[in-house]
Amino acid sequence: MEPINQEHQPDNSDEAPPLVNNEEEKKVLADLLSKAETEGNIDPSCMDKLYEETLKNFEEGEVVSGTVVSLVDGDVLVDVGYKSEGLISLSEFKDADGKSQPVNVGDQVEVYLEKMEDADGLIVLSREKANKIKVWEQINEVYSNNEIIEGIVIKKIKGGLTVDIGIPAFLPGSQVDLRPVRDLDSLIGKSLQLKVIKLNIKRGNIVLSRRAILEEERKSKRDEIIQTIQEGNIVKGVVKNITEYGAFVDLGGLDGLLHVTDMSWGRIRHPSEMFVVGDQVEVVILKFDKETERISLGLKQKEPDPWDLAPEKYPISSRIRGKVVSLVDYGAFLELQEGVEGLIHVSEMSWNRRIRHPSKLLAIGDIVEVVVLDLNREKRRISLGMKQTEPNPWQVIKEKYTQGDHVTGKVRNITDFGAFVELDEGVDGLIHISDLSWTRRIKHPSEVLKKSEEVETVILSIDVEQEKLSLGIKQLTPDPWEGIEDKYPIGTAISGEVSQIAVFGAIVALEKEIEGLIPSSELEKLAKSSTQKESLKVGDKVDVKVVRLDPQNRKLGLSISAYLEDKERDDVKSYMDKQNEEALENKLPLDETMTLLSEQAKEKAEKLASQEDQEISAEPSATDEPASEEGQEEAAKPSETDDEEQVSDKEE
Repeated sequence: MEPINQEHQPDNSDEAPPLVNNEEEKKVLADLLSKAETEGNIDPSCMDKLYEETLKNFEEGEVVSGTVVSLVDGDVLVDVGYKSEGLISLSEFKDADGKSQPVNVGDQVEVYLEKMEDADGLIVLSREKANKIKVWEQINEVYSNNEIIEGIVIKKIKGGLTVDIGIPAFLPGSQVDLRPVRDLDSLIGKSLQLKVIKLNIKRGNIVLSRRAILEEERKSKRDEIIQTIQEGNIVKGVVKNITEYGAFVDLGGLDGLLHVTDMSWGRIRHPSEMFVVGDQVEVVILKFDKETERISLGLKQKEPDPWDLAPEKYPISSRIRGKVVSLVDYGAFLELQEGVEGLIHVSEMSWNRRIRHPSKLLAIGDIVEVVVLDLNREKRRISLGMKQTEPNPWQVIKEKYTQGDHVTGKVRNITDFGAFVELDEGVDGLIHISDLSWTRRIKHPSEVLKKSEEVETVILSIDVEQEKLSLGIKQLTPDPWEGIEDKYPIGTAISGEVSQIAVFGAIVALEKEIEGLIPSSELEKLAKSSTQKESLKVGDKVDVKVVRLDPQNRKLGLSISAYLEDKERDDVKSYMDKQNEEALENKLPLDETMTLLSEQAKEKAEKLASQEDQEISAEPSATDEPASEEGQEEAAKPSETDDEEQVSDKEE
């Protein structure tokens, strides 16, 4: 757009331009000249003055009116009342659409006076510039009165569009519509109603806006909608914007939010699955807040809720088919109909397969037959099962096996608490670590079993409802502790072999899988006495006495000292019985015999005690001094008491 020189701009004041009265003045002057010629009193000086008067109103840069005098070789000769005519190219005579305008001799035209005289003495005129000035004046008037002007989009430029409103003007992209228009090229060649929002004649800049008109229309419609809108009404609108949580719908001056959860009774991941910007929609007014002017819209509410008829359509235990629409860690969601979905929990997918993730068995889009396990209309939940469409293998297990049966299976998995043994496909039994051995202390099942190993077990229990099967290995053999009270009652003297020395005592193996404990306190007592010459070690054979028995906790308490005390008591008793028999044979009186036996037993006990004291005193001490020679001789001499005892022993 060619800017207009500020010096040549038309005067926008209330004063009329000089060219308005030019024709009248020319007519008056022509009449005066004609009268002067008739009367014959024309003064040459007066003629010059009158001629100059005809030229005084012409100034360069003005728009003046002229008459087409002739058409010469594609040029138009125009007389504007100046001393000379001006030539204008015929190509400058165009209409508003840019098409050539027919020109005839005698036509009145407005032209722009560029120069009073060129090198040939002709006035320089322009039709095109006159039209531009006229357009500028019209645009200025439209801008001043805040009126609407019509224009045609010519082309797309950086930041917006170029629009022809008589002269090129700029329409910013942000002013094209109420919302951003992504495809501005689609507007090229279209006629738009616009407003001039900025005008700078000096720089030749014009800024247009279509949005200003739309906002005015929207405001008027908005006020009308606010007065008439009611909850429950069905209204039409245009999708204005799409977000992750919903779509904004223009109801004609007022926007409402159509949330993604109110678009369909079925599953929608994103609003773009149903709408694009510009779509025409018919929605229900769910809620309207007049204070905040917020409107909640719904689309699915135009149709009945499918969950209302779900209990009748999907009764419990019925078989139905559905489409897999989602897979999660804990199961798969099946679409039974639009708006109604059910969940197949991962535990309800197979009787015998161990499914870690539903994707191992199903894929999105699969059509699956299921059984309705439960339905809650209020919570909109349906529990479905796949495995229920097939026979339960645990029912077969109950018919095939009974408690106490000996079965063989393969060790499938070993854990800290036991081992799982597969009996049939998909049916595992658990051997708990406590059921591996009657007596052996097993810290981990891997000490006894290996993975994939074939093992024989005993069925301990079957729970079909909980799908649990308990197995045992130790139950293959009788419990060695069964009847232990009769076999090893308290007070029984037995022999065994030391199998382990621990901090808490010595473990003695009495027979296969039967062990007893000699406590550490017992071992310390024996170590201090002369009865046990050396400390016990693994492999030693020992004679012990059962002093404690706890069959329930499988504990057997043993004692060496108790055994020795009983043995000594038995020896004394045996000795006394023997003496009694000899006395009877010799026919000694009963009183004498008893007195003799009592004295002998007393002497025997004193002798044993004396020997123990001598052994203890015989051990040298670091603080003891050596005995004198006389003391040693005295100790070496036999005492009279010893001699008497020796004589008595011989007599006995």
